[in-house]
Amino acid sequence: MGTLWFWIVVFMLTAYVVLDGFDLGVGVLHLFARSDAEREVLVESIGPFWSGNEVWLVVFGGALFAAFPSAYAAAFTTMYLPFMVLLVALIFRAVAVEFRHHAETPGGRLAWDIAFSAASVLVAFLFGVAVGNAITGVPLGPGLLATC
Repeated sequence: MGTLWFWIVVFMLTAYVVLDGFDLGVGVLHLFARSDAEREVLVESIGPFWSGNEVWLVVFGGALFAAFPSAYAAAFTTMYLPFMVLLVALIFRAVAVEFRHHAETPGGRLAWDIAFSAASVLVAFLFGVAVGNAITGVPLGPGLLATC
């Protein structure tokens, strides 16, 4: 049963990485657009898929917690700060995209565009930190070693 859950969790994480990778790319390249109209086209290109992509990450976290609570505890104990900053950045990306549409001035839209791009770069960086720590290994304390 553990092997089945492992592949389910891997599938969910892979689906998130592939699908939200496009959203992150749009966010990182967002400020390189030449005009506000081009930025609007970029944001509209991710619009239909935006919410669905984040669901994969939420379901991945829930499945990891349900199937492998020791791995979940080890990951969140050793990388608590990067994951909390990642969570705030993911929320801030969604807020920036939504508030961009409600900005009444070009300066307001530009401020939310900068926020969207900065949060996207931060999310990509923090995912790299998490993957790098998972590959190189993170030190586990005595309590966590006993439960893994």
